[in-house]
Amino acid sequence: MSAPVLLVIAHGSRDPRHAATVHALTTRVRSLRPGLRVETGFLDFNAPSVPRVLERLAAQGAGDVIALPLLLTRAFHAKSDIPTVLHEARARLPRMRIRQAAVLGPSPLLNSALERRLYEAGVRPGDRGSTGLVLASAGSTDPEAIAVIAEIARELRHTGWCAVRPAFASASLPRTEDAVRTLRAEGVRRVAVAPYVIAPGRLPDRIAAGAAGADVRAEVLGASPELARLLLTRYDEARVPRARPASLSA
Repeated sequence: MSAPVLLVIAHGSRDPRHAATVHALTTRVRSLRPGLRVETGFLDFNAPSVPRVLERLAAQGAGDVIALPLLLTRAFHAKSDIPTVLHEARARLPRMRIRQAAVLGPSPLLNSALERRLYEAGVRPGDRGSTGLVLASAGSTDPEAIAVIAEIARELRHTGWCAVRPAFASASLPRTEDAVRTLRAEGVRRVAVAPYVIAPGRLPDRIAAGAAGADVRAEVLGASPELARLLLTRYDEARVPRARPASLSA
């Protein structure tokens, strides 16, 4: 039997850098696992749409698809938009098996990708003890997503940074510039901002603008090797789910 198709579902953006980054990432995924068919579909703004990709795959005889949300947290798109799109596709394409994989985060691989971008921006391992870090995400109204970002910030604090503060580009507070000012007010002399976002766009640009007062600003996670490996990890987890332990009463 052939392996299920990996369908990476991205949000989409009017900013052309977004789609270019997504395609660069899926290209890297293909290079890590030659022979695996990897497709990309977008929820909005960009083509092809998720339904169009699934219809094309069905017409070509693909019978098994793992849909992987290119999302860092379980917020609205993972809980509502994507399940709705996939549910409608299953109704139209009853012969196709469509499974939704878990979102990407949290994961140690994401933390490693974040560190890679910080080191590329000029931070070195020995700098952590004197550097405060702002973990800047896109933001969400979903409490679960906000809690995940806060927990990641707490975990990073234990990896040597003198302080770590979460920040958000929209929907939640504080903003990136507020977190930078807070660290300065606490006496942190060197501040780094790390965007916890995958691709460039309007909200990452807002993060960059808010990082103007920082000493170091890392780039978005982008098509990093760690992120490509994580996509394959989530694909494999969805393909072969872990067996649940038998009930004691069974």
